[in-house]
Amino acid sequence: MLDVICAGIIVADHVCTPIPHVPAAGELVMADSMLLTIGGCAANAAVDLARMNVRVGIVGRVGADVFGRVVSDLLRAAGVETSSLQISADTDTSQTLIVNVVGQDRRFIHTFGANRDFRAADISLDLLQDAKVLYVGGYLAMPAVTPDELALVFATARAQGVKTVLDVVVPGPGEYLSRLDRLLPHVDVFLPNNHEGEIITGEKDPLRQAGVFQRLGAGTTVITMGDAGSILVQGDLRLRAGVYSVPTVDASGGGDAFDAGYMCGLLQGKGPEDCLRLASALGASCVRAIGTTPGVFTRTECAAFLQENNLAIERV
Repeated sequence: MLDVICAGIIVADHVCTPIPHVPAAGELVMADSMLLTIGGCAANAAVDLARMNVRVGIVGRVGADVFGRVVSDLLRAAGVETSSLQISADTDTSQTLIVNVVGQDRRFIHTFGANRDFRAADISLDLLQDAKVLYVGGYLAMPAVTPDELALVFATARAQGVKTVLDVVVPGPGEYLSRLDRLLPHVDVFLPNNHEGEIITGEKDPLRQAGVFQRLGAGTTVITMGDAGSILVQGDLRLRAGVYSVPTVDASGGGDAFDAGYMCGLLQGKGPEDCLRLASALGASCVRAIGTTPGVFTRTECAAFLQENNLAIERV
């Protein structure tokens, strides 16, 4: 019995604490520590949900290598159900090297690995019988996931009363609307960031981006904008939310934590404003520590934080 199914990208992250500068050729720069941990939209969101005491399972692919075993063990240790995790025998586990430099945005070196094999058909329809939310993270960056196959899974989920939540990873400039127009009518909550929204729609204004996605059929669109907050559009409702003020150590995984918080709001039957508060709180908690999940609030910590802190939300 699972409340949420998280499907999509799974990664082994190698993360360093902030270093003073990027090494020059042949230079050795010391970091205080390095971390081998979970990464990728689906894995991050699943762990974050487990920290909030949500019954969550993961669907995705790892390789038959040591990193696949590490990721699988870490997911289980975090309380995530992993029986639907598949091993791609001839492919390495996806990995990302994340370089943090003091005062600068992160730098990434990535190998796609087993995520290349993931398909919408990997999401067994039997899993949806008792679930309340189906989340797919990393759409548009997984070449084997077709819009028609995923639309069928989402339509089946919604017919069974399951909320559908979609996040994307946009690998670079390209034509993406044709991969969303048949899918978004089956999506209850769409959660791109503003950079992804601009590449997909050609619009710089996040409200205009959200308008495009709403016209394509998304039930609710939330555009995240990093430290500029978020925009929510749902029918005639338009909200702009700020951010909670916390010290930033590593922004990796903040968007995935935001997604997890929003799903917690859905599970609790909360309205759009309270979903934004939960999402923003979990997103803020994530950036306080190195790695994508170690800093994320537990359910008790999140409740205490929300009692003590206010989030600015206005109608626009």
